[in-house]
Amino acid sequence: MQSQTVDNIDQVLLKKASAKIRKAFGELPDTAIILGSGLGILADQLANSRTLATKEIPGYPASTVAGHRGRWVLGDLSGNTILAVQGRIHGYEGHNMAVLALPINILASCGIKNLVVTNAAGAINRFYAPGHFMVIDDHINMNFSNPLFGKNDDKFGPRFPDMSAPYDPKLKEKTMQIGRELGIKMHRGVYVSVRGPSYETAAEIRMFERLGADVVGMSTVPEVIAAVHRGLKVVGISCISNMATGMSDQPLRHDEVTEVAEQVKGHFLQLIAKVVAET
Repeated sequence: MQSQTVDNIDQVLLKKASAKIRKAFGELPDTAIILGSGLGILADQLANSRTLATKEIPGYPASTVAGHRGRWVLGDLSGNTILAVQGRIHGYEGHNMAVLALPINILASCGIKNLVVTNAAGAINRFYAPGHFMVIDDHINMNFSNPLFGKNDDKFGPRFPDMSAPYDPKLKEKTMQIGRELGIKMHRGVYVSVRGPSYETAAEIRMFERLGADVVGMSTVPEVIAAVHRGLKVVGISCISNMATGMSDQPLRHDEVTEVAEQVKGHFLQLIAKVVAET
């Protein structure tokens, strides 16, 4: 798909993409989840699942990052049906912010009402550790761009969407409560989104810490902005995969993400299953 602002997305193409999803899956649930790096394991655990490769969705960019399989999966998780996006699109793959919003626009056009957005993140907060989870209380956009840039289309949402509470307050509280009941080490904090793909320098991490960020990652914020624009209720969950640069003496490795995800997958599956049941 040609890179363009959300208001100029080809409406015919969006209708074709939505029709493809509906044809593949039939009736859709109210809730969808975007699975972050290393967290695609959830889609593999869905019962009675049906899959659709993203390459079959009109206009959908290919997923090129290891750990993102590039498919959508519909199935049951502990008795609740969910649509899982297993293969996120990242800006560092060469896409502008509007393209990153395409999956959200497709989900919204298909009638999805609730969005669970997950990611693997590096901990800036010194009280966090790999294997912990953080409910996203708020975010800082350090991408220096916005998926809504350009002429607004009122059919999608307002010109100036309110971002005072991009993550649904009730869903945040419920997710924290569920995590504590399951005995999971949970936090609430601020996610800062950067473009990547290089990891941040120690000086940048110190800056983010002073700005009030608790974790850092290379996704999520463009999707959340688009979801708020489309009127979706959002809850965000970060899996802490590593300490950010300068927070430990270890060099950063992408394969840390999958290693930590494997260690916490039991907690992750329990947490998401109960969160979905409450949305």
